[in-house]
Amino acid sequence: METGLDRCDRRSPARTNRERRRFIAAGPVIGAFTLLSVGLAPSAAADDVQSKQWYLEAMEAENLWKASTGEGVTVAVIDSGVSRTPSLQGRVKPGRDFSGAPGGPLDDYESHGTTMAELIVGSGREGLRGLAPGADVISFRIGLGEKFRDKKKSGITEAIRAAADSDAQIISMSFTDKYLRPSEQKAVEYARSKGKLMFAGVGNDAETKNFIGYPAAYPDVVGVSAADKTGKVAKFSEFGEYVDLAAPGLDIPRWCDETFRSYCAEGGGGTSAATAIASASAALVWSKHPDWTANQVLRVLIDTAGRDWPKDEPSDYLGYGLIRPARNVVKGEGKPGPADVDPITNKKAAGAGAGSDDGGSKSDASTPPQPAKEAASDGKGASATEESSDEDSSNWLWPTLGGLAVLVVIGGGAFAAKRARRRA
Repeated sequence: METGLDRCDRRSPARTNRERRRFIAAGPVIGAFTLLSVGLAPSAAADDVQSKQWYLEAMEAENLWKASTGEGVTVAVIDSGVSRTPSLQGRVKPGRDFSGAPGGPLDDYESHGTTMAELIVGSGREGLRGLAPGADVISFRIGLGEKFRDKKKSGITEAIRAAADSDAQIISMSFTDKYLRPSEQKAVEYARSKGKLMFAGVGNDAETKNFIGYPAAYPDVVGVSAADKTGKVAKFSEFGEYVDLAAPGLDIPRWCDETFRSYCAEGGGGTSAATAIASASAALVWSKHPDWTANQVLRVLIDTAGRDWPKDEPSDYLGYGLIRPARNVVKGEGKPGPADVDPITNKKAAGAGAGSDDGGSKSDASTPPQPAKEAASDGKGASATEESSDEDSSNWLWPTLGGLAVLVVIGGGAFAAKRARRRA
């Protein structure tokens, strides 16, 4: 029996009634990252890796940290485990291990989860500096990647439920699964009912299958795409109706392997890194406004996102725009709105502690693949096509290509696709 974690999945039944997409021309650039060009080496020693973190300057990190460091906020990282590197000392708590691998939640068997944690809360001591260095991380370890290909269970459902019952306000999930699983969907709904804000990467296979899987495709999860230094969506970043926000995700340093000897910089990142940076951004806002709910934090992230198209016509590539926490944390922009209304559906949503835990579905049968969506075009020379494929793919959300090619640009003459989102 496959875990399905080496595949990309279809759309959720909750989102099957959708509009045919049309393309709209985007106007002058608004909020795109203003960045310096940074040369990248194949690997970088820990003492100079921060020079590769181009997005910190782009996102005004120094000004952000004067107003908020994420203190008082905890992020659950569901991943390959989180090892206690010097940059993570004092910032990581053990959650639970659902992988069955040797060790525990503070033993990373791939280095992936540790990289994600450093991108969120790293102090910068001999390593990466996190965007929310005052926040904390709880590690929930699951089975992902080649080492677990033949395992019957990944532990995702159990990890989401455990994270929902933890002190974490935010759940960061930098992985993708091809199949919708009823028990996993129930776990996501349970976490939402407990007031958690969930982020997941949309995947890195846009050039081959371009199929956004789970958990990003669940209605209660914020799907994150990857942007480059100029505010363009990365060529590898998958696109479609489940993209909600975009964050830096190209040429982001990462630990090379589980030995934690050096960082790799060139071609690193992907929607994995974008998910971690989006989660850190939410932590900064929530720390600044500790009385807000997940709905209010997300609404402000949407309101303040960088875009040059109407807010109610989100792009298939960048969603509601490039995440820009400084616009709220430093400048006070964005309105939180009602505490109990989902900012995407504009419908009432359960608040913290409002849900009950029925343990989820007793059957974990997966939903079979559905037909690929049709291409849409407005006749202005832009089109989008999503293809179906059953081929295996890595569930780590690193890009498979390190180039700087893009699909859509935020700026004059670019295009953003309109689509329906999160239908109830």
